[in-house]
Amino acid sequence: MIHVLATMKKTLFLAYGLLCCLTLAAQPDTLKEPQKNHQFSINASHWTRGELRAGGLPNKKGDDLAVFVMSSTMLQFDYQYKGLEFMFAPKHVGIWGSSGSGGIILEEGWFSLRHKNGLFLKLGRQKFAYDDQRIIGSDDWVMVPARHDALKAGWESGKHKLHFLFAYNQNDENVNGGTYYVDGDQPYKLMQTLWYHFDPLPQLGASLLFNNTGMQYVNTKTTDPSLIVDRTLYQQLFGVYIDWHPGPFSIQGSYYRQAGRSENDLPIHAWMASGEADWNVNDKIRLNTGYFYMSGDPQFYVPPEGQIGMAQKKEIRGFNPIFGSHHKFYGAMDFFYVSTYYGGNTPGLQDAHAGIRWTPVKSLQIDAGYHYLATCVDLNVEGYTRSLGHELESAITWNIVKDVSLQAGYTYMHGTETMSILKRTSDLSNNRLHWGWIMISVTPEFFKFKF
Repeated sequence: MIHVLATMKKTLFLAYGLLCCLTLAAQPDTLKEPQKNHQFSINASHWTRGELRAGGLPNKKGDDLAVFVMSSTMLQFDYQYKGLEFMFAPKHVGIWGSSGSGGIILEEGWFSLRHKNGLFLKLGRQKFAYDDQRIIGSDDWVMVPARHDALKAGWESGKHKLHFLFAYNQNDENVNGGTYYVDGDQPYKLMQTLWYHFDPLPQLGASLLFNNTGMQYVNTKTTDPSLIVDRTLYQQLFGVYIDWHPGPFSIQGSYYRQAGRSENDLPIHAWMASGEADWNVNDKIRLNTGYFYMSGDPQFYVPPEGQIGMAQKKEIRGFNPIFGSHHKFYGAMDFFYVSTYYGGNTPGLQDAHAGIRWTPVKSLQIDAGYHYLATCVDLNVEGYTRSLGHELESAITWNIVKDVSLQAGYTYMHGTETMSILKRTSDLSNNRLHWGWIMISVTPEFFKFKF
């Protein structure tokens, strides 16, 4: 009996000692600082780019040469707390020495809410980038990239993503005539977009896109003031994008159609298709090739130099990538879908291209590419073919130190007479087009802290 009591006593002492140890071990967790759920950061982005352009743009003064320097400086203030995020990004843009352009704008200003089950909402001035950004993107090459005052909402979970975009633009808060929108910050009055992305396999992804854009219709066929501003006309864009990347290869394809009515109240029947392929030969060399076709207006007509010509247009057949990142796709010189053709219509565009990227060391990247460009329709001008010419591109990027990079590029285009008449250059025989640039980019993160 005494032996049993002694054993029980030892057991109780051991249990009590173990309990004390567990209590002491847990004590630091109870006394440690509260979890830091707030995060605040300030980032900056500055680039200065000098350009030289010779040939290819309309010029009545005879000297088709331009040299200028442009710059952009932006601050980004970002606050995060659990599922809440707030972004504020003012930006200054301008040309060196210019007093008539540039200024401070709001690049981004939004807040977002995100739930752990995948639901999210984002409201305010923001940038959109979907798939390869051909249809909806934000082209950071330009001084003021595309941004939208919009609502973005949706759901993301696992292999599925569903986004809905909504925007409604207005000139003022007028109560009289307040539904009219023209010459605003965006090229449209009303926009709704539905995007669904599915990843059935780790190396395969597919997206479906539907966009409905409302453009203000101005009825100029009447002198009645009550009918000059008539209604909003809607055009639709819908299509599919597929991205397959087995091993060192990557293949992308897309097909889109446009329908509805234009802001000039003409029916729209346009389409485009593209195919791209990349091959990472090794960790230093990547090859790429591709082709795309964007439909054009069959009634496209360019009158001879010095004459005025007109062609009746009954429908829109030229595809318009209205929200896309144009500089990324249509040649570095930005002659297509950035600057317009003479007369404003489009004969469409075909682009067969190939390129190589060489990364000899981690901090240095060299790119070279070739484009063969052509229209999709005939010009209705005797003696002119669809060929626009050949474009050779080169660029080099050197990451000097962390957050600082230096880039430079040169592009040469041997244009055809078709290119000259479409762009109405200063000299129809001047088909040798040159463009060179050099740019330095600085993107520091000033600080980031949690509290």
